[in-house]
Amino acid sequence: MKRVLITGAAGFLGSHLCDRFIKDGYHVIAMDNLITGRLKNIEHLFPLEQFEFYNNDVSKFIHVPGELDYILHFASPASPIDYLKIPIQTLKVGSLGIHNCLGLAKAKGARLIIASTSEVYGDPTVHPQTEDYWGNVNPVGPRGVYDEAKRFQEAMTMAYHNFHGLETRIVRIFNTYGPRMRLNDGRVLPAFIGQALRGEDLTVFGDGSQTRSFCYVDDLVEGIVRLLMSDYPYPVNVGNPSEITISQFAEEIIALTGTTQKVIYKDLPVDDPKQRQPDITKAREILQWEPKIDRSEGLKRTYAYFQSLSKVELLETDHYNFDKYITK
Repeated sequence: MKRVLITGAAGFLGSHLCDRFIKDGYHVIAMDNLITGRLKNIEHLFPLEQFEFYNNDVSKFIHVPGELDYILHFASPASPIDYLKIPIQTLKVGSLGIHNCLGLAKAKGARLIIASTSEVYGDPTVHPQTEDYWGNVNPVGPRGVYDEAKRFQEAMTMAYHNFHGLETRIVRIFNTYGPRMRLNDGRVLPAFIGQALRGEDLTVFGDGSQTRSFCYVDDLVEGIVRLLMSDYPYPVNVGNPSEITISQFAEEIIALTGTTQKVIYKDLPVDDPKQRQPDITKAREILQWEPKIDRSEGLKRTYAYFQSLSKVELLETDHYNFDKYITK
């Protein structure tokens, strides 16, 4: 039985990756410090002999006994509400965390894949975004803590690949959605659905003309696994190229949920990208991958998940006590 380490395993994407590798017959070692992850995302896996969990901060130290075949580094705050509250930790997991993971991969002879992001393109001047576009990132803006952490993570990963000959892969993830997202994580899809379920007006930032491209989580996981198992060491965009404006997306959520609430507009946050659409030519050619689940079907599944939450979960505004994690 091959063994895989997944960091950020209790998060939205990490938990789905745990499910996939368990399904595929791996021994899964899950690691998370639970700052933004939730144990309930993986609690169904705890009874399994081929699953184990470490409550650990990868930015500090990693030790995993025994052999490892693969490491998936998915530990990081991933939504603005999180990384703006814990900016230092966000930078650490993209620098110290990846350094620790790369060192472990080198010691174990394991192949490593990192979760990079479309945010490395910043507020892009090239559309759609291709992997050879270097981006338009403000390193000292509020989003810089996340954007630059991911850009450094890519650079460190390539350095280990080139200098040490380590087998590495880089996936640039575009907007992803599905069950296990947190309603209060600040991203547009859970924000809209949460507001609809609570009978609140839907909040659009800016004039609503900015675009996003949403990929259902099952499609994303398939793309990640295919990249991990490929022999391609350079960045690959994985996302759904179906682009939509935020205003149009708000109308889709209103139609989906049947809410009678209206859309209200507020100022656009600093450095918020105006356009986001992946060019997935490389994913199609190298991985023979493209998304299969259209947005209407994916939204139905995601809405059903949010409908299943308790009233307490629907009303929560800040699930985590961040104060104990913030360096004063």
